[in-house]
Amino acid sequence: MLFVLAAAFALNFPLAWAESEHLPQAIQHTKAAITHGEAGHPPVLVEHASTALTHAEASKKAEANPHTAEGVTHLQAAIDAGKKGDAPSGTAHARQALEHLELAKPKKG
Repeated sequence: MLFVLAAAFALNFPLAWAESEHLPQAIQHTKAAITHGEAGHPPVLVEHASTALTHAEASKKAEANPHTAEGVTHLQAAIDAGKKGDAPSGTAHARQALEHLELAKPKKG
């Protein structure tokens, strides 16, 4: 019985770790994308949104969550807008992504 519990923990631990590691990174880079978008720096918005997207996708893969999925959608839209030089639209999408990523955080307690 103990072996079964240990095996179950070992198999699930990498996924739990990926969730806890990647979601905060996605949030951090999304906030940076917003800051640079507000400053009118579309290339830097794209850089941070792209990094956030990588982390959000890893988090989504580790643990399916509709808010993470919606965050991924908005991060991609922020990148697309930023590549077109549209900082206001990119920033708006990054804000929406941040809202969803924050909602995807595990509840404590």
